[in-house]
Amino acid sequence: MMGFQVVLLWSDLLIWLLVAVGIGVGVFIARNPPLLAAWRRVGASRVGMAAATVLLVFVVVGLLDSLHYRRQLDGKPGQKASYAVEVLSLLDAIAAPLRSRNEKTYSEPFATRLYAKETVDVPGRGQVREYPRLKFGGAHLGEREGEVAADVGFTAFRAAVIGVLAWLAVVAAAIGAVAWQGGVSHGEAGRRIWAGETRFAWNAVLATLAAVFLVVVPLLWLAGGYHVFGTDKVGQDVLYQVLKSVRTGLIIGLVTTLVTLPLAVLLGIVAGYFRGWVDDLIQYLYTVLNSIPGVLLIAAAVLMMQVVIDTHPQWFSTAAERADLRLLALCFILGITSWTGLCRLLRGETLKLRELEYIQAAQAFGVSSWRIIVRHILPNLMHIVIIALVMDFSGLVLAEAVLSYVGIGVDPTMVSFGTMINNARMELGREPAVWWSLAAAFAAMFILVLAANLFADAVRDAFDPRAA
Repeated sequence: MMGFQVVLLWSDLLIWLLVAVGIGVGVFIARNPPLLAAWRRVGASRVGMAAATVLLVFVVVGLLDSLHYRRQLDGKPGQKASYAVEVLSLLDAIAAPLRSRNEKTYSEPFATRLYAKETVDVPGRGQVREYPRLKFGGAHLGEREGEVAADVGFTAFRAAVIGVLAWLAVVAAAIGAVAWQGGVSHGEAGRRIWAGETRFAWNAVLATLAAVFLVVVPLLWLAGGYHVFGTDKVGQDVLYQVLKSVRTGLIIGLVTTLVTLPLAVLLGIVAGYFRGWVDDLIQYLYTVLNSIPGVLLIAAAVLMMQVVIDTHPQWFSTAAERADLRLLALCFILGITSWTGLCRLLRGETLKLRELEYIQAAQAFGVSSWRIIVRHILPNLMHIVIIALVMDFSGLVLAEAVLSYVGIGVDPTMVSFGTMINNARMELGREPAVWWSLAAAFAAMFILVLAANLFADAVRDAFDPRAA
C-alpha cells in the first residue's frame, strides 16, 4: 500500500480555523436568544436557504481541496521514505480521472476529436489533414462516434435516476426530523414541509437539492467518459479546473475577512467612541488609503511581495507552498485595502450609540470605557458587521478574478476563476474561437456570487432592526 505524507499549507490552517470558529459562533448563537431569533428568520427565508444550499456545495468542494498530502515514491526495502514533489489534495484523489486523463490540446465539450486539424499519417493514404481522435474523450465508444448523443442521453438518464433516489433519501430524513421535532406523523410532517408551514424553509432546501442532484450527479457520471466542459490548450479537463478554482475563490472571500474584521471593528469603534484626536487620526488614515486607487495600491504591494518570494526560494520545498504564500499575501493586501468602508460605517453608528441614555448612565457610574465598548457598543454593532462581511464576500471573489485578469492576482500555477478568464483572452482571439473555458469559469463564478448575494440579502433582512 502506497504511503503518503500530510502537508499542511498555511491557507489550509486558516480555512479549518474558520470552520472551528464557525462552529464556536454557532454554539454562541444557540445560547443567545436575540441572535438565535435573527438567524431563525434567516432559516425561514426560502430564497436565503436555497442560496445557502448552493453555497454549501461550494464549501464542501473547497474543504475537500484543503486536505493536502504528498505521495510516497517507490523505493528499496529499508531505504528512507521519499515523497513526490507534487502536492495533491483529497479532491485530486477523488477527481483523479479528470486530473490525469489529459488530451493533446483543445477539444469541445463531449467531443471525441480534437478541435483543430492536424497532419497525420494514414496507412495507404499518406499524410492527410483531419481532426485526430481523443485518447480519453468518448474512447469507450470505439468506432461508434456517431452514437455520442444517444450515449450521453442514456448515461445522463441513469445518473439522474440515481440522483433522484439519493434526493428521496434526503427527503425521508428531513421528514423524519420534522416529525420527531414536532411530535407528528410522517405524513403530516411531509405536508407541513411542502406547504411551507415549518419554521425552517425545508421546502426551499429540498427543491434546491433536487436541482443540484439532477445536475451534479449526471455531470460527474458523464465526466468519467467525456470531457463535459472540454479541454484547454494543454489538454487539461476544464471541469477539473473549475473544481480547483472553488477553493481559491473561497479563500479570497473568507480569509480576507480575518484581516478586514479586526481592523475595521477596532478602529471604527475607537474613532466613534473616543472622538477628539483619536477620531481625527483614524479618519486621516482611512482617508489617505481611500485617496489611492485600489488597483494601483494592490498592484504595488503584490509586486513587492513577489520580489520577496523570488529572492528567497529556499523558503519553499514545493511549488504549492510558493503559490500558497502568494495567495495569502493577496488576501492580506486585499484586507488592508478594504477595511475602510466598514470602519467608516461603524464609526458613524458608534457616534450615535455613545449618546444613548444607557451608555451615559454607565459612564456616570464610572464603568471603564473598554468595558462599555465590549458589553454595550460591540453587541449593538454585530448586525452591521455580519451584514457587511456577508455582502463583501461576493465582491472579493470578483476582485480576485479582476486582479488575476490583469496579472497581479494569484500565482500563475494556481488555478482560479481569474486565471481561467485571463487564459481565455487569447483563446477567444484564435480561429475557430475556444469559448468553453470562459463559459465554464463565468458560469461557476456567477452561481457562486449570485448565491452569496441572495444569502446576504436574507441576512440583511433578518438582522435589520426595523424589521424586528
